Amino acid sequence: MYKLILVDDEADVREGLLTEIDWNALGFIVADTAENGREAAEMVEKHQPDIVVTDIQMPFMNGLQLSEWIRENYPATKIIILTGYEEFEYAQKAIRLQIDEYVLKPFSSQDLIHILLKVKANIDEEVAQKENIHLLTEHYRRNLPVLQSIFLSSLVTRRLPKNEIHDKIQSYSLNLEGSKYMVSIIRLDPKVKEEKTQGLTSEQKGALSLKETFDHDLELFAVLNITSEIAGKYESGHVFIHHDEVVVLSISDESDSDSISQTSLSMLEETRNSIERYLKRTVTIGAGSSQDSLQKLYMSYKDAVQAFDYRLLYGGNKVIWIEDMENRSSEPFTVSDFNEQELVRCLKVGTEQEINTLMDQLFNRISDTGISYQEFQIYLLEMLTAAVKVAKEIHVDLDRLFGNGATGLGEITKFSHALEAKEWFRELCLKLRSSIASDRESSYNRLVEDAKEYIREHYRESEISINKVCEYLHISTGYFSAIFKKEVKMTFVNYLLGIRMEAAQELLRNTELKAFEIAEQIGFADPNYFSFCFRKKFGISPKEYRSGARVQ
Repeated sequence: MYKLILVDDEADVREGLLTEIDWNALGFIVADTAENGREAAEMVEKHQPDIVVTDIQMPFMNGLQLSEWIRENYPATKIIILTGYEEFEYAQKAIRLQIDEYVLKPFSSQDLIHILLKVKANIDEEVAQKENIHLLTEHYRRNLPVLQSIFLSSLVTRRLPKNEIHDKIQSYSLNLEGSKYMVSIIRLDPKVKEEKTQGLTSEQKGALSLKETFDHDLELFAVLNITSEIAGKYESGHVFIHHDEVVVLSISDESDSDSISQTSLSMLEETRNSIERYLKRTVTIGAGSSQDSLQKLYMSYKDAVQAFDYRLLYGGNKVIWIEDMENRSSEPFTVSDFNEQELVRCLKVGTEQEINTLMDQLFNRISDTGISYQEFQIYLLEMLTAAVKVAKEIHVDLDRLFGNGATGLGEITKFSHALEAKEWFRELCLKLRSSIASDRESSYNRLVEDAKEYIREHYRESEISINKVCEYLHISTGYFSAIFKKEVKMTFVNYLLGIRMEAAQELLRNTELKAFEIAEQIGFADPNYFSFCFRKKFGISPKEYRSGARVQ
């Protein structure tokens, strides 16, 4: 089934099309209908449909303006224009916007069905091309040079000598010139098998689509293929497979860190959407920090892995940027021991049960190896150092954690038995984990309150947008949208509209300003759209509201 949105300012046209056409039988679900272009744009953002069927002549935003907006923001969406105009200027505009099909009014339901099936066939063909296992496998064999992939994997996972990097770049004909670098990782979210393929021959398996085979390797190659296409469009750098993930190495000639991070985040969000659309799979993407040299790429990769760990808090099918999660003023703490890495992860995003399990593992090691008392104290000092580093990294108050002026160093010199130390350290870790979670929640509240204050101060500006708010707050739009909706229980657009409608009510009650003057004062460039939104929210026009308020 493909999702479709129907847009026409005439209610009888919308209702007629809904009742006269058996949409389900044709393979479509009508996700929503709209009576003007602006309302349609909001629905496209909400539903992300496969097809939009729209009239040209509509209030607030006509069909061609809507199409231009869709092409810019959702280029994969197919567009069918309904129009009674055959003038050259409309045809010329439609060609420039790459409108997929058009239907001339008056038209019958069969005319529209014919066009819908034609567009559906085009979508089916696009999906089939991306799902064809044989083409994906052949593409992988031709376009994934093994030596390049091995070198790039080494480059992002460990610090290499400068001369070795230079020699390998020359030998493998790689272009890694740039001023800023950023590493991101893409991992497939887990899924439950819906169909078993045991007992099938290789030829039978090859005939199945990706949705049916659940062949993880082929799906990974498909993710690589889609990511490479989009990264190429952004001229983003290199994409390769490392172990069980797709790695994106972004390169920028700009010296500004914000430039590479914002470009990379836009590219990653488009990649996530495309993978979900074409492979019917979801992925979680961890985006690392910006670095200024190839030798520091391993730090960006480590940050990307840490960002991915936050999936435990925010769920999958997201782009998670480490700078959204952790505000660090210095280089991240580097650990070499696996258990210390796991300790850092548990403190930041783990559960109470995970911390208890990790304490068992850490202290069982002490019992199993039979280390000396001095080695025992050094071991505790290493773990305490890791915990304190996390506390400072996340800006947790150490006095609140240990008591005024204490650091925990005095305690670890008093323990004579591992079980005693284990209980103290377990309580410390649980307290630190709780403090981090509390500070994170407080940070969310501050972020939302700052956003609300900005909206209240700037709602009168017609150009205010979620992008401007995020630029002011210095965060990404994806992270802000999730936090704002979680805390406020509504979207940014609905909150802004609510503020403007409250201001409109106040002005209608207490001033003699005309409706178009009020619209301008509260940020509406189009007074007709202001009246439309006011009536939609309160059920009456501004004029009727003013009359009722004065009667009361």
